[in-house]
Amino acid sequence: MSITTTPISDSEAQAIDIKSIISLVADDMAAVNVAIKDNLKSEVALINQLGAYIIQAGGKRLRPVALLLAAKAANPENTKTHDDQVLLAAIVEFIHTATLLHDDVVDESELRRGRETANEVFGNAASVLVGDFLYSRSFQMMVDVGSMRVMEILSHTTNQIAEGEVMQLINCGSADTTEAQYMETIQSKTAILFEAATRLGAVATKQASHVESAMAAYGLHLGTAFQLVDDILDYTADSGVIGKNVGDDLAEGKPTLPLINAIQRAEGEERDLLRAAITNASRENLDDVLTIIEKTGSLAYTARAAHQQASLAQDALAVLPDSDYKTALAQLAEFSVERTF
Repeated sequence: MSITTTPISDSEAQAIDIKSIISLVADDMAAVNVAIKDNLKSEVALINQLGAYIIQAGGKRLRPVALLLAAKAANPENTKTHDDQVLLAAIVEFIHTATLLHDDVVDESELRRGRETANEVFGNAASVLVGDFLYSRSFQMMVDVGSMRVMEILSHTTNQIAEGEVMQLINCGSADTTEAQYMETIQSKTAILFEAATRLGAVATKQASHVESAMAAYGLHLGTAFQLVDDILDYTADSGVIGKNVGDDLAEGKPTLPLINAIQRAEGEERDLLRAAITNASRENLDDVLTIIEKTGSLAYTARAAHQQASLAQDALAVLPDSDYKTALAQLAEFSVERTF
């Protein structure tokens, strides 16, 4: 079955101003940030210290933004934000932050967003346990929302994220990982939380099932595009811009799409070099790896895959009435593929 998409045109290739997108929900995000701070509080000092460190790290908080925009786009005639929507946005960010804390321990990462990771500052044990605290606190907050549908969505989501993490662990160091296996992994590990966020935007505003499904599809494709661009940036961006070391995926033995595609296209010694780079999980031959990935057109291939996902995300918005919020969601899909950080 062929897929027809509406491509993002070259005329729209100018940088999307993420601040203008976020500005549509600025007041709501201020409330989300308050909810995050309030729910991070604990009688355990180390949780407060590590929590403060996480908050100071900042970040665009795209998942909460996507949830709030989805809620407003689905019901543009009544854009007053209910307290439950703010709480749901904070829950999604807590789950995301918990996965980052755990990821950095598993990957032995030293940098995130240009700062030392929490595990570098506080140690692996503290990071894992505070990640567990964030997961458990998020479920306490779900109880406060008082919706079995919300519990169903987020319990499924957290379980699938865990499965995706294990799938990634299994694939690490494997030069035989296929594109299909990798796409399944990133959709489970990364895209599923975007899917949950935008689905919850529809659920929170009591939308019909077809709107809920469309918003879920939007989030899934948005999250997939976002991760594919992360794959590209790991090999192309300046470390000072992306806030982590270039080639980290290679050093961790992660066969991401640029490398998987390059292995399929390369021949002879070049193919052997790429396979060894994954198996050995080393940056030692990073310059050669970069040359081969570029030579085989694998970065361009990954970029096309990301643009297809962004276009599918935009297509899913067809069920929504026209509004500034719908436009912002479409622009967020563009941002996911045009960004350089």
